[in-house]
Amino acid sequence: MTQTLPRASRRSGIPALFRGKTWLAFAYHWISIVLTTAAFFYFVITVSLGVSLLFTWVGLVIPATMVVASRGWGWLNRGLVRHLLGTDLPGPVPFAPRPGFLGFLRSALLDGAGWRALLHMVLSCLLSIVAFTLSVTLLATGLGGVTHWFWYRFIPLQQAADGSWRRGTQVFPEVYADTPMWQWIYAGAGLLILLFVWPWINNVTARLQAGLAAALLTPTAWSLRVRTLEQSRSASVKDADERLHRIERDLHDGTQAQLVSIAMKVGDVRDRLAGAEAIPEILALLDSANGTAKEALADLRSLARGIRPAALEDGLDTALETLAAGAALPTSVTYQLARRPDPAIEAIAYFCASELVNNAVKHSRGTRIDIAVAGNDDDGLRLTVSDDGRGGAVGHRPADGTRTGLAGLRERVGSVDGLLDIQSPAGGPTLVMVELPLSSKA
Repeated sequence: MTQTLPRASRRSGIPALFRGKTWLAFAYHWISIVLTTAAFFYFVITVSLGVSLLFTWVGLVIPATMVVASRGWGWLNRGLVRHLLGTDLPGPVPFAPRPGFLGFLRSALLDGAGWRALLHMVLSCLLSIVAFTLSVTLLATGLGGVTHWFWYRFIPLQQAADGSWRRGTQVFPEVYADTPMWQWIYAGAGLLILLFVWPWINNVTARLQAGLAAALLTPTAWSLRVRTLEQSRSASVKDADERLHRIERDLHDGTQAQLVSIAMKVGDVRDRLAGAEAIPEILALLDSANGTAKEALADLRSLARGIRPAALEDGLDTALETLAAGAALPTSVTYQLARRPDPAIEAIAYFCASELVNNAVKHSRGTRIDIAVAGNDDDGLRLTVSDDGRGGAVGHRPADGTRTGLAGLRERVGSVDGLLDIQSPAGGPTLVMVELPLSSKA
């Protein structure tokens, strides 16, 4: 949202010529013409290099870098508009490149804020030339008129048609401004220009440039909406992870402990009644109750592990090693990650690995499973799960609307802007790659 900052010099009783904002606008024109001149040469050189190398990798890198670098141009102009013209312009949504070199190129070439800043660079070159020329010309004309009485005497003598020698500016053919009347006319016209015409043109052209910056260098309503949704989604993901963690802790510390106590008490009663001969029915009921309590306890432990495995407290690598140790097929784990991801990202990565391992065990008919985790701050987290089975895995939701495990994984991964890629030709092997950021966006 554009906001005009208050200035103490905005008082109606002061002529515009003597207001601070008028001279700040004039300074803006001078700085702007210098910057746009440099920007013009930068634009021409960069475009020329990009076109000449268009069919090479460098030819793709140059325009992509130019688009992203133009954000710096936008930052500089917003600062000038704020400090010299008194208009506060918010910056666009920060540039967030996708992982990898190709991801950077794609993100840069599709960066709307960068393209708008580049368009501003081109248009401001034209507008700055017009604004600077008008402002400087009118100021020089006004000053020249007011001081004509002084400097006209230094103009070389000119011979008129009647043979006389005249001094001063030639107003019309054979009319020279070298008389007192013309000095007053020049001074009056110059004063009018200085008091009214030049300040108005100077300030209007500055406001036009501020308007151009506001139109092209501020975030669009759509980008603000996207940023709001991303922040809301990130907060929801973190909140859901914290809630699940709290539920798992409550189940472990509360309900699970109570079931253990019930099972122990039922077992104790059964042991005490074991010697009695008259109550076999009671013993049978106690056996059934004890078995049911143990089954409920086992189910509860399984549920708690499914919400957030205890092994994740020690890190994703430990959790994956535990998962591999309990798999029905020989499973290897390779872990090469620069730093630990956010808890919500760890949970998603673990659930993906768990689901993929279970799918491989149930459906692949393979003999082994390989889990690999790699990545860094630039590329994010990359999880791959592969097996040597028969292939044919399907990752989309069927037409009948039924939910499949892989389709559910794709939706879970997409909740944090992740990607899921499945390569599973008929006959195998199957390789599933999951790409996740190391931290959920805030």
